[in-house]
Amino acid sequence: MGAKDSPDAIYDARKLGAPKMAIFGLQHMFAMFGATILVPVLTGLPVSTTLLFAGVGTLLFHLLSKGKVPAFLGSSFAFIAGYAAIAPNGEADLLPYACLGVACSGLLYLVLSALFKVFGPKRVMRFFPPVVTGPIVIAIGLILASSAIGNASTNWLVAIVAIAVIVVCNIWGRGMIKIIPILLGVVAAYVVAALVGEVDFTSVVEAPWIGLPVQWDSTVFSLFGANFDAGLALTAVITIMPLALATMIEHIGDVSAISSTCNRNYIAEPGLHRTLLGDGLATILASLFGAPANTTYGENTGVLALTRVFDPRVIRIAACFAIVFSFCPKFEAVIGAMPACVIGGVSLVLYGMISAVGIRNLVENHVDFMKSRNVLVTALILVLSLGIAYSAAGAIVIPAGAITISLSGLAVGSLVGIVLNMVLPGKDGDEAETHQVSELVEEEPEMRFPLEGTPLKEV
Repeated sequence: MGAKDSPDAIYDARKLGAPKMAIFGLQHMFAMFGATILVPVLTGLPVSTTLLFAGVGTLLFHLLSKGKVPAFLGSSFAFIAGYAAIAPNGEADLLPYACLGVACSGLLYLVLSALFKVFGPKRVMRFFPPVVTGPIVIAIGLILASSAIGNASTNWLVAIVAIAVIVVCNIWGRGMIKIIPILLGVVAAYVVAALVGEVDFTSVVEAPWIGLPVQWDSTVFSLFGANFDAGLALTAVITIMPLALATMIEHIGDVSAISSTCNRNYIAEPGLHRTLLGDGLATILASLFGAPANTTYGENTGVLALTRVFDPRVIRIAACFAIVFSFCPKFEAVIGAMPACVIGGVSLVLYGMISAVGIRNLVENHVDFMKSRNVLVTALILVLSLGIAYSAAGAIVIPAGAITISLSGLAVGSLVGIVLNMVLPGKDGDEAETHQVSELVEEEPEMRFPLEGTPLKEV
C-alpha cells in the first residue's frame, strides 16, 4: 500500500468543508432512520424521545471513545422481546418497568467493559460462545413472529408491499438503496396504506410543530411513588437483562466491522472497553428517560464503506440532526399514524431475519452438533424460550414473599444455556475457543441483527 492509499491519507483527504459535511451528516441520519424509529413504533415508546437519545447517546459514545470511532448509536431490536414480555400491547403504564429492565441491562456493558480492560476480550468471550448466543437470537425472532402475523393480517396487501420493497432493495439495490431498505419499505407501504384509506391523519393535523421530546410519564423516574410495583420491577430486570448477552456480542462485531471499513484497529485504540462503556452508558441514559436501548448501527457502517468519508465529525453532525428532529411533535404524529399493516409487513421480515442471524452465527462459527453437549445446550435454550413464551401463563411465576417474580422464556432459556455450557463436559478446547473469539473481534462481525446493518460484504 503506497502513501497515497494509506489509511491516514484516505482519512485526511476527506476533511470536508461545512456544507459538504452537513450533507454527509444528513445522509447518515437517514441511513439509521428507518430502523431507529421502527423500534418505538413496535414497542409503544415515544418516537421523539427515541430520536433525542439516539443523538445524545451517539455524542456520549464519541466522547468516551475519544472521538475516534465513526459509529452511530440507534435503537436496538434485540430488546423488543423484552418490551413485549412486560408490556405486550405497549401499555403506557408498563413500559417504564420494561425500560428499568433495559437500564439494568446497560450495567452489564459496564461490567464487560471492566473485564475487557483487565483480562482482554479472548478470555472473557469464551463464557459466551456461539452455541449459547446463537439459539438465544433464534428464539428472539421466533417469539416475536406471532405479533408480526397479527399486524400484517389487518391488511395483507399493504404488508406484502412492505415486504416486497424491502426484499427488492436489499437484494437488487445499489448504493444507498441497499443500505436503507427498511426506510424505503416503510415509506412505500405507508403511501399505499394512505391510498387505500388505512391512515387517519387527524393527529398529524392537530400536532404542533415544536414541542419537548421527553414525556415524564414514560420515564423510569415516574415509577417511584405510592403505586410502585416491586414485583413487576424485579420481573422486568430478570427478564430483560439476559438479552444484553446478544447485544454486547453484536457491539463487538459492529466495532470490528467499522475497523475493517476504515482500515483502523478501533479494538486496540480506543479499545473495546471504551466503546462498550459508551454504548452501555448511552443505553442506560436512554432507558431511564423512556427511549429504547441503543446499539452501534451497521447502516451507518455501510454508508462509511460507500462514501469513504471516515471523519467521526460527520457522525456527530448526524446526531445533532436527530436531536433537532426530536423537537417536532408533528413528525412524531406522522410516525404514530402508521397503520398496523405497515408495521406487520416490515416486522415479518425483521423478525425472520433476526432468527436467521442466529442460525448464521452457529454456522459461521462451525458449532459442532455431532457433540451431544452442544445439541443439549441448543435444544434446552430453544425449548424453554419458546415453550414458556407460548404457554398459557407466558412465564414461570415464582412467589417471593410479598412480591411475585415472572421469568420469561428468554430469561429462563438464556440462564440455563449459560450454566449448561459452563458445567457440561466436552467443551471445545482452548485453541478452538480462542480461534472463534479471534474471528469475532478481528474480522467480520459473526452476529448482527441485519436490519440494524447490512453485512459489509453485501454493500
